Amino acid sequence: MKLYAGVLLAGVAQSLAGAVPSTTYGDRFKPLVQSKPLQALVTEKGLMYNLKKLQEVATANGGNRAFGLPGYKASVDYILSRTKNSENFITYTQDFPALFAQVESITFRVNETSYYVIGLTYSPSTSKEGLTAPLVLGVFGPEGCTKEAYNGLDVKDKIVLVQRGSCPDGTTLAGRLKPAAAAGAAAVIIYTDLTTPVTAGSLSAPNPKEYVPGGFINKADGEALRARIEGGEAIQAYFQQTQVVETRITQNVFTETKDGDPTNIIMLGAHLDSVQAGPGINDDGSGTTLILEVKNALEKFKVRNKVRFAWWGAEENGLLGSKYYTQNLNATAANNILAYLNFDMVGRGYFGVFDGDGSSFNLSGPAGSDVIEKLFVEEMTKKGVNVTAARFTGGSDYQSFINIGKPVGGLHTGTGVEQDPCYHQACDTYDNPNPKTLTINAKAAAHVLSILATRGQEIIPKSPVNASMISSRGLIPRQDIKWTVEEGERHLATCGNDI
Repeated sequence: MKLYAGVLLAGVAQSLAGAVPSTTYGDRFKPLVQSKPLQALVTEKGLMYNLKKLQEVATANGGNRAFGLPGYKASVDYILSRTKNSENFITYTQDFPALFAQVESITFRVNETSYYVIGLTYSPSTSKEGLTAPLVLGVFGPEGCTKEAYNGLDVKDKIVLVQRGSCPDGTTLAGRLKPAAAAGAAAVIIYTDLTTPVTAGSLSAPNPKEYVPGGFINKADGEALRARIEGGEAIQAYFQQTQVVETRITQNVFTETKDGDPTNIIMLGAHLDSVQAGPGINDDGSGTTLILEVKNALEKFKVRNKVRFAWWGAEENGLLGSKYYTQNLNATAANNILAYLNFDMVGRGYFGVFDGDGSSFNLSGPAGSDVIEKLFVEEMTKKGVNVTAARFTGGSDYQSFINIGKPVGGLHTGTGVEQDPCYHQACDTYDNPNPKTLTINAKAAAHVLSILATRGQEIIPKSPVNASMISSRGLIPRQDIKWTVEEGERHLATCGNDI
């Protein structure tokens, strides 16, 4: 744990649990935060300046800002440069271990034709020489998630071709690979059901007992190969993959007001990392700059409730930063959090407000989430913004707070092709976000924060942690939530990447 702008050695242990000691600070002549003055200080120029800097970080570091690589450290350094010298905020970082994976070599070839292929994150490697075997069809449709569907199907020691699709366990890739592997497949090639190029796909975590080497290819290529096999052609394929999987230390970054009630903390969060495939300027540079500019605007005001801003690490690897933070809170630090607002992809697409009351998708957030939704919707509709209900899919860092029973809310502009054709791709650059969309969302966030920072304790019910939620390892996340995937979306359940 590193602390900036106010070294509090006695509080380091509490900081590790998520709570930095706080007393009443601040210029007594500063006004109490109000919506219109706070919104006025959140500008398109400021928002886009940060995106320009994040693009520069990516450009200078291999085209991405991904966890475990130099671009993420440079992104952390940028946030610290904009936060650590404040007289009104305390800035600190939280180190945590996370599982890093990077494909060093990969080839998928049929005869003399090489296909574009992505290594599934946490996939086992083949030998360095690779393997040559018949390419055969696996099971398609919902049955492809079951081991029973492979009874009587000869896939042993062969390379199996299947299609991505939702499985009952919430996965779209792992659930397709495991049945084929259990039936004896030497490797599994999954082709996507989406028209966009594949750029990332994860098996969630290493699982050598149930996984075999896996690759991810584009829809057109997969459909063409499937048609050839269904037409009776015998195809020999070659697949080679070498993937490094190891634990690396990374960081979350926090900055919080020195003033405000420390027993009623309002948190705003966005993930700071990108995927390895691109610079991540909409996903999630847009959320990163939104909370940074709201924080900068808040410098001019006092608050009644402490406000904590969080930039999460390793979100794209499975929400690892926010999970580490929430699961390592002690009971006191957890009880002090009143509400959490999430901003992941807020730069282009529809104006999405999370369905806190569950009226649209039949999955509500914890008590108080409905209040947060109403605050966002009322403010945006008042300005003539057409609001779309956003589903809780479990695909972003709000999941970590729902899992410990905290009210959540926030904004999301969609990952469908019509919302963001550059999602998780190299073209998610500075030119991808829409400045006006980003600015509207940022001002809406400032409005909601102004209310929660002054009277959130009056309108949001407390959600105390009970003894049954705590083990020797920290808070125990809920296991009873069934996340669902929205049709056409690509930001899927249980982690930041498709699994």
